[in-house]
Amino acid sequence: MFTEGDMAVYPAHGVGVIKAVETKTIGGIDQSFYILEILDNSMRIMIPTASSDNVGLRAIVGKNEVRTVLDILADRSVELGTQTWNRRYRDYMEKIKTGSVHEVAIVLRDLFLLSVDKDLSYGERKMLDTAKNLIVKELSLAQDTEEASVSKTIEAIFS
Repeated sequence: MFTEGDMAVYPAHGVGVIKAVETKTIGGIDQSFYILEILDNSMRIMIPTASSDNVGLRAIVGKNEVRTVLDILADRSVELGTQTWNRRYRDYMEKIKTGSVHEVAIVLRDLFLLSVDKDLSYGERKMLDTAKNLIVKELSLAQDTEEASVSKTIEAIFS
């Protein structure tokens, strides 16, 4: 249960702040909604409180999870498949849509490793940027630090 002012992560959109918890009548039934404003673009999303778990709304990770995410990014023992770019894109998009910071970290790592060997498609480059932005925003809030600092840490892992 979130309250006004809480930070939350909405899958594929990133971190937002709960602006309000409102009750609206839809189809003659009163329903409670979280009004989530995404930090990156000020988009507002109404999420039914009853199904917030089902859509993947979650609190930002704690400081103790940051190390796990950085370990995922640093893991070089992964086997990259030989899928076509569109199949890979679909698989990675599914991971991002889960909202799991671990899954997004896997996408970021895999796309970075792939970019070392070959040029990424336009969609894959956009997805790489999206995954990085999602990770940077969440980890900076989890550690209460600047996004630039987190971005430098990630770039150091990849260099």
